[in-house]
Amino acid sequence: MFQRRPHHRITVSVVIPVKDDAAHLDRCLRSIARQSLAVDEVVVVDNGSVDDSADVARCHGARVVSCAHPGVAAAASAGYDAAHGDVILRLDADCAPGPGWVRTMTEALHEEENVGAVFGGASFHDGPRWLRRPLAGAYLSAYVLVVGAALGHWPLFGSNLAMRAEAWQAVSASVHRTRADTHDDIDLAFHIGERHRIVAVGAEHMTISMRPFADARLFAARVRKGFHTVVMHWPHDFPPIRWDRRLLRRLRRRSVARRARPDHHLAA
Repeated sequence: MFQRRPHHRITVSVVIPVKDDAAHLDRCLRSIARQSLAVDEVVVVDNGSVDDSADVARCHGARVVSCAHPGVAAAASAGYDAAHGDVILRLDADCAPGPGWVRTMTEALHEEENVGAVFGGASFHDGPRWLRRPLAGAYLSAYVLVVGAALGHWPLFGSNLAMRAEAWQAVSASVHRTRADTHDDIDLAFHIGERHRIVAVGAEHMTISMRPFADARLFAARVRKGFHTVVMHWPHDFPPIRWDRRLLRRLRRRSVARRARPDHHLAA
């Protein structure tokens, strides 16, 4: 259970891993600057860029963290480690959040108790207009269905997620951060979902690039990485075993809550 600190202003960090994506990063940072709820810091993790991504980040006032270890999992983890906020928001350099994104994600994270992370969907901001909405819907629906079945709960989507800093700190030593073949969103969901609730919000505040679909080999590599990340958690997190474990924990929590109710003691 998370500790509530009365009269404490919630601080927000945004983490953006980047490698050779200066033009998209510039657009992303401009969108973050227009948020209805201002963030306390933006942490851009430079994962070995040879373009001017780091300079673009500094021009926008972001704090640049260097990560020499290759892979999004390593870069994202380095950003989460460096973040100072109570809430950590994550998106990719090719994302363009709407002005209500930070507020929506932060409020969703605190609406209910024991929520460690939230994720939202997205639509595409490039590619053929007629294809943007149906392709985004099909892609994200398939991701949630397949990965959610393996997890036994909602997954996480790295282009649009928020988590409590405490939730990250609890799993930071467990995630597979040094393996370039890890799908970091799925891996993070395995570990946070084991301890805390993950909930979903809408897709109306985020747009992403369609470019992963432009290269069939790149998309196939992403699918293989996701499958590998699921399998690497077996046998401990083999779906039926994980589902049973989560069900037992849920029943225990309900039993404890029921015994703690005042009317329960009166009835006894």
